[in-house]
Amino acid sequence: MALMCCMQVQPQRGMTVEQFKAWLRRFDADHDGSISHEELKEALQSLRIWFGWWKARQGMKEADSNHNGQIDNPKEIEKLVNYAQQRLHVKIYGE
Repeated sequence: MALMCCMQVQPQRGMTVEQFKAWLRRFDADHDGSISHEELKEALQSLRIWFGWWKARQGMKEADSNHNGQIDNPKEIEKLVNYAQQRLHVKIYGE
């Protein structure tokens, strides 16, 4: 999956870490700077990923290291990037 400048997903392309973070921020509905389970679920469903609700739950389990229900610090974002690369097969390139 990929991110284009117009924020449309194109499976045959890749995105940088910064583009991934910018795309993810689009789903921060309450603009608090963190990603909740519901926001992550909406993001994955926008990619038309099968079982997006379940994969969002798994992503939260992997990335939410302080178990506060939010992905809210750079270390957790990096864990989410790794999850997206490994489990969702999103092509994300280094910064």
